[in-house]
Amino acid sequence: MIRIKAQALEDLVRDIFVKAGCSEAEGKRIGKYLVIANLTGHDSHGVQRVPRYLQWKADGAFIADREVKVVSETPVIAVLDGQYGFGQTITPQAVAIGIKKCKEMGLSCVALRDVGHIGRVGDWAEMAAAEGLVSVHFVNAAGSILVAPFGATERRFSTAPYCVGVPRPGQTPVILDFATSVVAEGKVLNASFGGKALPEDALIGPDGKVSNDPHVLYGNYTPTGLRNHSQGTGAIRAFGDHKGSGLALMCELLGGSLTGTGATEPGRKFSNGMLSFYVDPAKLDTSGFFPKDVQRYIDFVKGAKPAAPGGEVLIPGEPEERTKAERLANGVPLPEDTWGAIVEAARKVGVDERRIQLAAQ
Repeated sequence: MIRIKAQALEDLVRDIFVKAGCSEAEGKRIGKYLVIANLTGHDSHGVQRVPRYLQWKADGAFIADREVKVVSETPVIAVLDGQYGFGQTITPQAVAIGIKKCKEMGLSCVALRDVGHIGRVGDWAEMAAAEGLVSVHFVNAAGSILVAPFGATERRFSTAPYCVGVPRPGQTPVILDFATSVVAEGKVLNASFGGKALPEDALIGPDGKVSNDPHVLYGNYTPTGLRNHSQGTGAIRAFGDHKGSGLALMCELLGGSLTGTGATEPGRKFSNGMLSFYVDPAKLDTSGFFPKDVQRYIDFVKGAKPAAPGGEVLIPGEPEERTKAERLANGVPLPEDTWGAIVEAARKVGVDERRIQLAAQ
């Protein structure tokens, strides 16, 4: 592992995407959100995505500097087309629309279709929570078929993330954000570059045997080369047996079918769909009961006796906050192969060699 200072890493990613044809503002957004993912410990959605994003842009799958298009709307509903723009540009626009409608009406629903990779979904729940709003997000990745349903060995689902955010006045929000698979595909990607090893049963081969070898998903690959999941013969497993598999199905139907993105299928262009609900507690709870009871119940949960001596009961969002503090202080840890792939990508688009070396200091 090597460690790169967060701001230096963010600036390098910005420069890479500017050289690749994005505006300065878009490059900065991509750098910001990818590095935030690393800072919070979600390396699967962090800077290791740089080479893949560049390839998608070069292939025309992602389009630089797009604006969200309103397909239809009511005072509480917005149907939005991301027009295959980068998720770090399109998704904040969609969330802002949801926040505005929710603050006006107390409740809103936003169906976002055909957007480039939206990254860490928790970013968008945090954006809503910063405005005092509860939010719920169902996401699918059309064109990405990676996960085997419970009882199967063949891929049928995307990793189909699910996310809920609950604001807490004066404190960090409670953010629940997870893929409905045992691991996100990005964690398999990270493991393939020499990062954290996968759980022993994260993957399943065509013979029904579980595995944690990334080659099951990607087939053969070189240390710094692009990973292509279409070359693998296995699948990621749905988490929680039939329960996780059922939730994945709902994310496909709501985040995919209902938004107009479409549930995932073979042979189509990659895009994310996200169905989001926003609730204003101030309009639902006029007595101020909600924030007090949230805190009371969190204290009650965290007061449970730990299973391990010296252990601690954590709530969603706490590990991320602690990881962020440590990595801001000590730098973002990256496997050498991940850093090598980023450097290779930077050179390919024409980033100055001195600029690359400066980021590593």
